[in-house]
Amino acid sequence: MKYLITGATGNLGEKVTRWLRTMTSENNIRVGIHNLKKANKFDDLAVEKVKLDYFDLDTLQKAVSGVDLVVYIPSLTYDLQKRITEFENVLQVVKNAKAKLIFVSFFADQENNPFVMSPFYAYVPRRLASSNVEYSIVKNSLYADPLVPYLEELIKRKNIIYPVGTQPLSFITRNDSAHAIACLAMQPVMRDQGQTYLLSMDKNYNMVELSYIMSRITDHKIGYAPVTTTEFAKIYAQEGDGKELASMYAGGAKGLLSATSDDFHRLTGREPEEVEHFLRNGYQIARL
Repeated sequence: MKYLITGATGNLGEKVTRWLRTMTSENNIRVGIHNLKKANKFDDLAVEKVKLDYFDLDTLQKAVSGVDLVVYIPSLTYDLQKRITEFENVLQVVKNAKAKLIFVSFFADQENNPFVMSPFYAYVPRRLASSNVEYSIVKNSLYADPLVPYLEELIKRKNIIYPVGTQPLSFITRNDSAHAIACLAMQPVMRDQGQTYLLSMDKNYNMVELSYIMSRITDHKIGYAPVTTTEFAKIYAQEGDGKELASMYAGGAKGLLSATSDDFHRLTGREPEEVEHFLRNGYQIARL
């Protein structure tokens, strides 16, 4: 069985690769790399490294050739049309290679979700269902990982400012997401038939709960004082994705980022790491 992981040098892709190599021979793993200058991330592994460009069908076809299962991790872009074209290119070469597909998705795909990328996440499952490709879908909840470096800013602000009101948010760590994806790749009985899995922690957290946890971890008082989505977009405009993130949290304010499931346990046989444990360890490591 030969596996291809796209976006392998990204935060999630590298973790998927390293989990997968604990379950199968490194010789069975091919990593698709957009920028080969980053290939040294895998110098300690015997995995096969190949150039992969979502918009170059020749390199994409070569990357997928001889592969049995593609773990497709979409690129980080808020350009909706570009993301759809990227997916269509992947689907085309997967079909040509008669390979199977795991689509790594996000749970903000509801028809009334104002998140700018919601149309993409809603489009792909319907497109796959009519494609005659054997596939499965993994929907991640919000990554908990960005909360760790965010703690220092929250200490200064003295408040969480997410514009979600009373609605809770659901999280998963990238490490846990990667573990579940690797487990799914290794279990044919759990994939290839259009199954959909939601990866989340056991419970969600409203912002009062989350602020209390953060206060306890940091020994600083952190409350909850939400700003408007417009204000949020302005605050983070310089980082390049303020407007997009604001649209995501607008979905959160509708209760659309709160879903949880036990799918992580079903795929891995263990419990997901919870927010307080994850943040406490990350905060302590960051302060070393």
